[in-house]
Amino acid sequence: MLGVLCAVGAALRPLSAGTAGVDLIFFLLLLGGRVFGPGFGFALGNLTLFASALLTGGVGPWLPYQMLAAGFVAASAACWPRLRGRAEVWLLGVLGFVTAFAYGWLMDFAFWPFGIGPATQFSYDPAAGPWTNLHTFVLYNLATSMGWNLGRAITNVVLLAVLGPALLRVLRRAARRGIVPREVSSGRTAGNTVGVGRG
Repeated sequence: MLGVLCAVGAALRPLSAGTAGVDLIFFLLLLGGRVFGPGFGFALGNLTLFASALLTGGVGPWLPYQMLAAGFVAASAACWPRLRGRAEVWLLGVLGFVTAFAYGWLMDFAFWPFGIGPATQFSYDPAAGPWTNLHTFVLYNLATSMGWNLGRAITNVVLLAVLGPALLRVLRRAARRGIVPREVSSGRTAGNTVGVGRG
């Protein structure tokens, strides 16, 4: 299932990346993390961004930051109580909105101290205090990334509202059918099996 979702995400990203902040992969990362757990979600975010970078030629020094940030986004969906029906869709919509901005902030924070040089009004100042630099970073983010983050957030909310319920059912059905042998203490494979999903 990890390979399938990675392949789908890697195929979706070239269709949207770089278009006014619209990005089609993050709703899928949130759904995968929600259904299969934080470890699966973290791996899904990392591998999806890596595979999509190979397809789009987006390999560069920014890629490890993208992979880690996407992994945290996907893992965050599993860290909330289990809900049912519309309540879960609402929760995922809120997460999709918030994590869209969080991803953009993490990426900006990885680039901002080193990438824009020391001579602009938005530059990091090592001699200034933390609150001054935080204020400068917020201004930099608003000036350069707000439109992209907002586009990503709206895309997440719309896709999760429209496709989320159906995909949650499909993924949970796959999780229930995906079984692995349980190892007993003697090292032999027991006859019983356990599901790998969150239910």
